[in-house]
Amino acid sequence: MNTEETPLQTLVGEWLTVPDIAERLGVRLADVRRLIDDREILAARIGERHVVAVPAKFFDDEGVLSALKGTFTVLGDGGMKDDEILRWLFTPDATLPVEGAPIDALRGGFKTEVRRRAMELAF
Repeated sequence: MNTEETPLQTLVGEWLTVPDIAERLGVRLADVRRLIDDREILAARIGERHVVAVPAKFFDDEGVLSALKGTFTVLGDGGMKDDEILRWLFTPDATLPVEGAPIDALRGGFKTEVRRRAMELAF
């Protein structure tokens, strides 16, 4: 099965629900929903119950990865929908400077490289 056929839930791997995120960040549920509404983080409905969840890799020990919002903006401005952005961020790419997917490169400090590729893809 190639990554285009892989269900998003499987491709991402670990997900956090809104209550999980609120507990992890020490904030109210409404604050987590605002992060989603403001596109600081992207969410998808997963599982049989279609719960709203966010990829766990969007967070580090300090909270939300700061490189995400601008990357979402570049890809969204290029016409990608949220599920397409999530799929792109979590699809493995052997040409990146770190092993894994664009999300791993962002976590590894390669924001400029990821955004350059996002711009090329989007425009």
